[in-house]
Amino acid sequence: MLDAVGVQAFNHLPVTRFALNDAAKAFLTPEYSYALALNYSVESGQTNPFLHLSMHLSITEQLSIDQPSGIRQAVELLAAKRGSMHDAQHAAMEALGEMIWASQRSGVPPDGEAYLERVRRMATAD
Repeated sequence: MLDAVGVQAFNHLPVTRFALNDAAKAFLTPEYSYALALNYSVESGQTNPFLHLSMHLSITEQLSIDQPSGIRQAVELLAAKRGSMHDAQHAAMEALGEMIWASQRSGVPPDGEAYLERVRRMATAD
């Protein structure tokens, strides 16, 4: 919005890292620079930091309640394989995004089992 009216003074500012505690900070992605009015379309090739953070929060919530049932174990196995929970969440984000995209494209409800199976395959693949 501000870029559209020529205000670009804030674009260089880092996004403040935030979390409720130090342990949670370990799961955050490095700071994004502010780009207050970007079009975050797939075609632009830029990561939408708001979607990115929302996906991290969604996966964190899924893990806390183990929904879909089994996702906690699958992501923990993936974290052990990848060396960090953060990297495992990024991989799970891909699977979650694919599930949402397929649901929107086909007009059917999201397939939690397919999502879970995709994460399990990533966790157990050689």
